[in-house]
Amino acid sequence: MDTTLQDALVGQVLDGRYRVDARIAAGGMATVYRALDIRLDRVLALKVMHPALAADGSFVERFIREAKSAARLDHPNVVQVFDQGTDRSYVYMAMEYVPGCTLRDVLRERGALRPRAALDILEPVLAALGAAHRAGFVHRDMKPENVLIGDDGRVKVADFGLVRSVDTVTSTTGSVLGTVAYLAPEQLDQGTADPRVDVYACGVVLYEMLTGAKPHSGDSPAQVLYRHVNEDVPPPSALVPGLAPQLDELVASATARTPGVRPGDAVALLAQAREARAALTEEQLDAVPPQARSVEHDNADDRTSVIPRALTVPRPLPVDGDPGDGVGHTARFQGTPVPPRRRPRRLVLSVAVAVLLVLGAGTGVWYINSGQFTKVPPLLTKTEAQARDRLEQAGLHVGKVKRAYDDTVARGAVIGTDPKPGARIRDHDAVTLTVSLGPKTVKVPDLADLPLAKARARLKAAGLEPGMVTRRFSDEVDQGAVIATTPRTGTERHAGSAIALTVSKGSPVDVPDVTGEDPADARQELTDAGLKVRIAGTQVNSEYDKGKVARQSPGDGGQVARGDTVTLTLSKGPQMVEVPDVTGDSVDDAHRALEDAGFKVNEDRGLLGLFGDTVKKQSVEGGGTAPKGSTITITIR
Repeated sequence: MDTTLQDALVGQVLDGRYRVDARIAAGGMATVYRALDIRLDRVLALKVMHPALAADGSFVERFIREAKSAARLDHPNVVQVFDQGTDRSYVYMAMEYVPGCTLRDVLRERGALRPRAALDILEPVLAALGAAHRAGFVHRDMKPENVLIGDDGRVKVADFGLVRSVDTVTSTTGSVLGTVAYLAPEQLDQGTADPRVDVYACGVVLYEMLTGAKPHSGDSPAQVLYRHVNEDVPPPSALVPGLAPQLDELVASATARTPGVRPGDAVALLAQAREARAALTEEQLDAVPPQARSVEHDNADDRTSVIPRALTVPRPLPVDGDPGDGVGHTARFQGTPVPPRRRPRRLVLSVAVAVLLVLGAGTGVWYINSGQFTKVPPLLTKTEAQARDRLEQAGLHVGKVKRAYDDTVARGAVIGTDPKPGARIRDHDAVTLTVSLGPKTVKVPDLADLPLAKARARLKAAGLEPGMVTRRFSDEVDQGAVIATTPRTGTERHAGSAIALTVSKGSPVDVPDVTGEDPADARQELTDAGLKVRIAGTQVNSEYDKGKVARQSPGDGGQVARGDTVTLTLSKGPQMVEVPDVTGDSVDDAHRALEDAGFKVNEDRGLLGLFGDTVKKQSVEGGGTAPKGSTITITIR
């Protein structure tokens, strides 16, 4: 049954621009449709938030904010975000349409993959995540469902920073079990998420591609959660005997339970993956795991080889509605059988000649339309030499070779082709290669003695970003000017890296003590020292008379920068406290009673009280009042 017929959104046009043609997938937060941008005549994917969630302003705000962030990622292995908008109760996101299947579809049909195929999928995934990590984003939900494999063999990562289900951990549905299976221990235990949580998830995905199973299982999310936090991911060779030890090491590195032991981000893990691949023999790369339910066809080095042949994504219908070749379909003749009838010999010869003519003409038509064409093979991340060999094998050759900087692809590897992989091209035509120069690096400029604003502008002009600002005193550098940078001047860094700045607070100023003074006198003294003054809105009891300065912040002896502010708090006068009667008490009891009441105690023993232990008199009689903190003298006889 075609479920799209029951979807009220199919057939509608959102924002007067996006015609919804078919439903592709539905989840707990949104539904994805194939749509046509009638303004640009472009097929795309439309992700529409469920109307019930669209009524929640916080969800909508987050959806819009993170859609804008995802749109900033421009990478060939990231599903591109084109547009975001709202039409009535529909909040949507327009994204690149990738005909093909997901890695989950591949694993569902294949079971487990050869190491070569697993690495062919893992490397572009890590390239995409590496670009995100260097741009300051964390995916937080890497899993096979978010890895798309196009019909042209290109691998793309979807759902960067999109809305997450609020009951992801507490629900007991199968889909949630799947999500929990890829969460790093610190996500579950502490709720933290930095690039290393994506590294962990990729390690789990690699384990699943190599073995066909998740590393930790359980009947509920809580059980899976507990095992991720308390148990290491087992080596994949435990399920796949004979698997190369380099792959065990790669999985162990990515899935270390301690975040600090893992590679710092996807770029670092990509480097490890390439080192592991380089150490494997052809036999190790093409070893068929026992869990594989079917074997990829012979061209195992082609990423398209992992796409299940039974999995097809319907192609969009042409604009005029004529099915044509847009949707795969079969037809079967079901007419009434006709008994055979003997034909004259001449008729048989005529038919044979006609068939030969038709075949000849058909061959010519085929050659004109298809036979003289081939497809550009997938060359991304191949070395220039490997790309030339692949093109020669496909009957093509290299035309121009362009060079460009790339933060995630190693120097000398292909980062793009023209035409793109999978495009039809005439035999023996030329393909332009774009080869990586590696990360673009720039030198940290000399910013010493520059005012902070000018230093920030110079960093941006050099292709770097101003980072954290730390301030310290300096007798040599003017206040507000740069003392030093971290890293230091002349150091090479990737373009876009943040540079920390140390800025001068100028020569330190000693704060004078103005407690007990009149506010006007205190203000003048502080102003003369080059400081600003603020009078606090509240007053406190103190030993000083009402209206005098009771305390200051910073206090006496502190050092501040010229122009800093000192806050003065005025006195309400001393707090009057009733004096306890200690006449006739022992000296120890008198001390205890007076100190507990908030007074200081002074003893007057004279000559006659040197050996006495009884209070004969007190300076303030019991029942009277005295300022809290003042001194009460007791006479001992």
